[in-house]
Amino acid sequence: MLDIQRVGPDRARPADEPPHERPDDVVELVGPDAIFNAHHSPVGAFASVTLGATGAQGGLGIGLEGPAGADVFIGVESVDGDRFDLLPFFDPGADDRARYDAHLVGAGGDGPPLRPVPAEAITREFGASRDTWRSADLTFSLFSPVGAVPDPDVHTEREVADALLPAVLAELTIDNTTGHRPRRAFVGYTGAAVDAAMWRVDGWDGLVGVAQGRATALVSDSTDVHGGVGFSVGGILADAEGGAGLGRIGLLWTMVPAGARRTVRLAFCFHQPGLVTTGIEASYAYARHFPGLRDVAARALGDFEALRGRWAVDAAALTAPDLSEPRRFQLAHAVRSYVGCTQLLDDGDALRWVVNEGEYRMINTLDLAVDQVFFELRHSPWLVRNVLDAFAERYRYDDEIHAPDGRIAPGGVAFTHDMGVGNAFAPPGRSAYERPRLRGCFSYMAHEELLNWTLCAALYVARTGDHRWRDSRAELLGAALESLARRDDPEPAHRTGVMGWDTARTGDGWEITTYDSLDPSLGRARGSVYLAVKSWAAYVCLGPLLAAAGNAPGAALAAEQARRCARTLVAAVRPDGVLPAVLDDPSVRGRVVPAIEGLVYPWFAGVTDALDPAGEYGELVVVLRRHLDAVLVPGMCLFDDGGWRLSSSSGNSWLSKIYLAQFVAESILGRSPGEAGRVADEAHARWLRDPRNARWAWSDQMHDGLALGSRYYPRGVTAVLWLEPPR
Repeated sequence: MLDIQRVGPDRARPADEPPHERPDDVVELVGPDAIFNAHHSPVGAFASVTLGATGAQGGLGIGLEGPAGADVFIGVESVDGDRFDLLPFFDPGADDRARYDAHLVGAGGDGPPLRPVPAEAITREFGASRDTWRSADLTFSLFSPVGAVPDPDVHTEREVADALLPAVLAELTIDNTTGHRPRRAFVGYTGAAVDAAMWRVDGWDGLVGVAQGRATALVSDSTDVHGGVGFSVGGILADAEGGAGLGRIGLLWTMVPAGARRTVRLAFCFHQPGLVTTGIEASYAYARHFPGLRDVAARALGDFEALRGRWAVDAAALTAPDLSEPRRFQLAHAVRSYVGCTQLLDDGDALRWVVNEGEYRMINTLDLAVDQVFFELRHSPWLVRNVLDAFAERYRYDDEIHAPDGRIAPGGVAFTHDMGVGNAFAPPGRSAYERPRLRGCFSYMAHEELLNWTLCAALYVARTGDHRWRDSRAELLGAALESLARRDDPEPAHRTGVMGWDTARTGDGWEITTYDSLDPSLGRARGSVYLAVKSWAAYVCLGPLLAAAGNAPGAALAAEQARRCARTLVAAVRPDGVLPAVLDDPSVRGRVVPAIEGLVYPWFAGVTDALDPAGEYGELVVVLRRHLDAVLVPGMCLFDDGGWRLSSSSGNSWLSKIYLAQFVAESILGRSPGEAGRVADEAHARWLRDPRNARWAWSDQMHDGLALGSRYYPRGVTAVLWLEPPR
């Protein structure tokens, strides 16, 4: 649809234009603070319109490990017609003709020059669903969903299809009400794929568009919009190339009359037909409902207002009145990156939910799943069950365990780190990541992943009341408890509640934790205080779960292990009130914030009596509060800018884990954030907007504020915990 409003040249804007309102989830960013990439993605399509950083650093992509690195052209002819002013998401010096004629290198495109609007002239309104850029008389908005997927066993086919629609909506508005000549305005992109040409869409039931192969398209439903393909923006607008043929740029453009304000509706569409994975052969679930790009475009533009409105309502639920702007920004940014990493696959017999691990693209990394569970249980609990079942049915194994002195004993059930990588599912019982004979990154995480599956299961049952599923997995839950206890020690008399034996799959190496890229203060599993408190949490959550499933001996064992673990931790406190990072290795000098992380699980599972300072585990809770107070100080676990440092001995800090720890500190341990909390939040937001990091959308691993790993990442939805109501 195209909306034209004509007014006199002396009127700044139409009298009937609604006042501009900013939803509560949206934050306003001005100038350089507005220049950063973000995902704009459909749910379950592993696709993204990545946009916002200067230059050809964004673009359209499917299944990529980072931004497509392509131009996106959004611009308008200047008032006097001597140039085109564009949002700065393109390379001004690029000229595709030079691939064919070397004499044209550096010659620039046809027609008036393209001028990137300076950052200082841009205002950006950024939320979980809407992302809007404003500069002078140009406004461009993208609209995308926030991650809810209806359960196909409960909801109608139409509801599921709408949720999975592989499209992102857009609007371009040009205010030429004070202009005295018509001006051209346009939106387009450079096709990033190398295996398909750009082409002009014709004959799609009145739709106008440009596309690359059968995978991506930009489409409008107005006959007053024109499309073309060519070497340059200027060449397409001048129709010098006939609007089709050679060239990697596809462009939609319209003419805005003098005295008019015009809005053009658009849709960025994605589609990948047929089988897209190996190991387990599966296609995208959206293909059940949309056979091709044409069908995607028709639904996106036909239901434009309904979809945009529904997404706005969903986004409004992702804020709270007292949530600060830095936290609103980080939550919205994290949700976008999570959605951009998601896939819903159809293997012919069942649907499979996948969250890809950002730039690494590992499939359903289990130590990410346990952090994303808070978001998924809030929006689509059936996705948690889907992943739990997939691990239980294909990615579990039974192993042996070995003590530090080399003794071998039966271990029990364990789960893999992931299900594969890059659309290639791993064989049963194997992951893409884990390797033997290592003592750092890429070693096994058997104990932690066993905890993660168990905790996800406990939280799922607690939040959904799905007792049928609980009972169907009761035997596995009991086996998981027994395996955890044996990894403490096969002999009950020697147990401390803390992991003491490694999986024999490590060979002469040792197990690691999810903090694989940090030093031993957080990276080593055996004796880890972080993993010890997480183990305590698993035992605390398993007790009532097994009791409700009729497993009284299992419930008793879980309670005994929880008590053992609490006693061990309390006894380990040092005179300064700090818990050692590794309980059995005094040479590890680091002090760590994630010692408190495990407290989130009993809280979320509703086992809040375990967190009562006057209750059975009150001494442990008090110890953890004192530990946090002692380490969260400048020079130890605070950076110079006030941001949180997870370990005093490492400059590598992960935002997803910081968000989780902030929730524990404030909502469970009762630590008021105060001025230090405000400074920390602002520092964390600056890390994400730092020009060195801006290309990568939301990133997790920040080394002294620089994103060195875990970029383009889904894990930051731990920030949704900030929205949990107090108890």
